[in-house]
Amino acid sequence: MSSTITPVTSNAGSMYATDALSGSAKSLDQNDFLKLLVTQIQYQDPMNPKSDTDMASQMAQFTSLQQSSQMSSSLSMMQANSLVGSLVSLQVDSKTQTSGLVSGVTMNNGKPQIMVGGTAYDVSQVIAVAPAPATTTSTTTGTSTTANQTN
Repeated sequence: MSSTITPVTSNAGSMYATDALSGSAKSLDQNDFLKLLVTQIQYQDPMNPKSDTDMASQMAQFTSLQQSSQMSSSLSMMQANSLVGSLVSLQVDSKTQTSGLVSGVTMNNGKPQIMVGGTAYDVSQVIAVAPAPATTTSTTTGTSTTANQTN
C-alpha cells in the first residue's frame, strides 16, 4: 500500500507535507532538508551540476526560516506566560465558552497551552483577558491604651 504526498506548502513560516492517505501533517525540520539536499546531489546531472553557491543559499534560507520559527515559538511561550494569573474567557468549541484563572503553562507538541481549571487550552482559544480580581487581605491592628489614674 503506497501513499501519495502532496506538495510542500508554506504556512506562517512553517512547512508542512500532508500525507493524502492519513491526512496527518508533519513539520519538516533541518534533518529533512539535509536528506533532500543529499538526494539532490546524488541524482544531479553530472554534466550540469548544481552550483555550490545555490546550495549554500538554500541552506542559509532554511536556517533563517528555522530561526524565525524558533523565535515565533519563543514569542508564543512568552505570550502564554504573560497570561498566568489573569482571568481569561475561552472558546472551547463553536458552542461552548468557559472562563477562569490561568494557573500555569504547559508545553504540548511544542506548543504552549494555558491551564485553566485543571484543563489545558491552546492560547488561540482565548477570546478575552482581564486582570485577576484583586484579593484583599485586611489585618486589624489594635492598640491598647493604659491609663494610670492616681487618687
